[in-house]
Amino acid sequence: MTGLGAGQHAVMGALLQSGQGDRPGIYVPAGVDTVSWGWVAGPDAAPIAKVQPDEILTIDTVSHEGLLGDQGRDPVEFFGGFGVGADMVLADAAAIAASGIPHDQRRDGPHVVTGPVWVEGAEPGDVVTVEVLDLRLRVSYGVISNRHAKGALPGEMPEADPDSGAPVPLVTRFAAVAPGGGSAVVRAPSGPGLALPLRPFMGLVAVAPATGPAHSTPPGPHGGNLDVRPLGTGSRLHLPVRAEGALLQMGDPHFAQGDGEVALTALEGSLRAVVRVALRKAASPSWDLPYGETDDAWLLLGLHEDLDEAVRIATRAAVALVVERTGVDRATAYAWLSAAGDLSVSQVVDGVKGVHFSVPKAWLEAVG
Repeated sequence: MTGLGAGQHAVMGALLQSGQGDRPGIYVPAGVDTVSWGWVAGPDAAPIAKVQPDEILTIDTVSHEGLLGDQGRDPVEFFGGFGVGADMVLADAAAIAASGIPHDQRRDGPHVVTGPVWVEGAEPGDVVTVEVLDLRLRVSYGVISNRHAKGALPGEMPEADPDSGAPVPLVTRFAAVAPGGGSAVVRAPSGPGLALPLRPFMGLVAVAPATGPAHSTPPGPHGGNLDVRPLGTGSRLHLPVRAEGALLQMGDPHFAQGDGEVALTALEGSLRAVVRVALRKAASPSWDLPYGETDDAWLLLGLHEDLDEAVRIATRAAVALVVERTGVDRATAYAWLSAAGDLSVSQVVDGVKGVHFSVPKAWLEAVG
């Protein structure tokens, strides 16, 4: 591709359209009839697919960036401004943007959410586990956006226009995936770029809330927009069931994110997720929030509008885990966590802030 202007970047690579490529197990595409926009569906929503416990589910997700109203609600035109040809834009993303799905960016959340999927036998009091088997890039590019009054530095970033002094409502930086797919380069309009490693994960994984639809931005007891970076391939997210059938939903696909997600978005790009959906009956953990795990650690989550309170919630859950698994007293568990555990800020940009307390599995056993 030639003749690109300032801020434009030639894009090459594979495109994984809906219905194409390997789709293990039950397949759910992202399309006008299989997504909601800005909301996590509630307990009365009609499921678009069903899975049995321990069955594999392949689910396509679409990034909201390039579809939103402040970006023109036209991903072909939006990404074309960065040198992406129309033939490199996902057909399902274009169809969703062009559809009659109502979306008010001031009222609704930004996320395009695929689902819900009924989990056979799931009832309130159970726990659904989503084990991530594979995450596949559907496009070879993504963007990172900072919007006015959003992010960790509201009122400071985006910076005002240097010439007019007028507020800038939106700043977006484009990133092309490097050959080989292990990294991407985020470019400044003037040309220089910064490389970063790709670490894909699903920012939003939810079950239906107990009482009705939920705005897609703040996470909560139903899961949702958790934005927990370690929940990539090989991880497991445990979601306490709130409604019959669980009604599993996914969205907000990320190519990469740092803890905190300070500018407002991660490196946003569409993904195909291959997961195994497990069900644990009548589970009663000591904490009634989602929690995760990797091969190396348990991840206890804290969610609250106040970051200090989120820390307290996660720490109490971590103490309870250590006590239950080892039999030591709470004071000893608390002391051990202070030396052995890691408390990280998941995100500070979703209204409800999130932290995750990482408890190492290798050392989580009492020594006689």
